[in-house]
Amino acid sequence: MSIKRSKQRSFSSRDKDEAETGLGARKVEPPKVWADETGGKDDAAFQPYALTTKFTKGALLSHAKFGKGVVTLVEGSRIEVLFEEGAKKLGHAG
Repeated sequence: MSIKRSKQRSFSSRDKDEAETGLGARKVEPPKVWADETGGKDDAAFQPYALTTKFTKGALLSHAKFGKGVVTLVEGSRIEVLFEEGAKKLGHAG
């Protein structure tokens, strides 16, 4: 009696992309650039940062130590803010 051995299927680059992302995967937002998000905005548009203030995604804020930034992520009582130096996680009244 002979045993049939199946040849392993190799993935093409298209198959790999679909396998890695999965069908119906969410589109990933391109990384935000600080200069694009804050450039050309008036100083009055930046809300002073305070731990007792509630922020939403896309809000502009001014931090005493880090300078001007934009909120990129809101998770409960924490926000991620993109500053010129890079992203920082801060607390807020969420």
